[in-house]
Amino acid sequence: MCGATKGGLSREGIDVAKETIIEGSVQRDGEPVVGYVRLLNSDGEFTAEVPTSATGAFRFFAAPGSWTVRALVPGGTADRAVVATQGEVAEVLIAV
Repeated sequence: MCGATKGGLSREGIDVAKETIIEGSVQRDGEPVVGYVRLLNSDGEFTAEVPTSATGAFRFFAAPGSWTVRALVPGGTADRAVVATQGEVAEVLIAV
């Protein structure tokens, strides 16, 4: 992913107040996992997919509401429910 930094993804140039952001990382035993992350709507339907960065980080720009974030990585999958609100960053840690 573009803009990945050691502490996570950079928000430089993003007006967080105008966006609804879901971001986080995928880890196994505290180490980053490279793979894909899907965003599913409240009905469980596929909405978007992004690759993780080398640090396991991902970001979605979504509509406000309830979402499921699904990690698809070598050796497993894991889901996390998240509620996204405009003007806030919903941070998600997915352990697989």
